[in-house]
Parts: sequence; structure tokens; C-alpha cells
Amino acid sequence: MVLPINVLEKSLNTKITLLLKDSRTLKGKLTGYDDYMNMVLEDVEENKDGNIRRLGIVILRGNNVITISPE
Repeated sequence: MVLPINVLEKSLNTKITLLLKDSRTLKGKLTGYDDYMNMVLEDVEENKDGNIRRLGIVILRGNNVITISPE
């Protein structure tokens, strides 16, 4: 089994895709994280119901994340 914190460690400074609890997806460059899986992402694009929106820098609370997919 792969631990999520290990995925974040290997994905630092690379692009990742996140699926959130409210069914949004975020794609961006992971620039930081902590032990609670709170994350800082740069150049983020949000996809909600097919509508894509650029958000820039995002600080994301870890308990909102369902899946983490490195690109």
C-alpha cells in the first residue's frame, strides 16, 4: 500500500491532480505540504462540471482531498 504522504513527497515541485469531496478537480504544481496533508499549489486550474477556472496559488486543507494523482 502506498501512503499518501509518500506520494506527496515524491510529487513535490511537479504537477498533480486532486479530486475533492465536492467533486471538483484541481490541477497544479505542488510546492509544499505538511503532516496533515495541507498543501500549497501553484498555477492551479479548477474543473467543476466542465467549467475550467484559473486560480493561481491555492492553500488547500488536506481533509478535503479524496484522491491524489501525480502527472
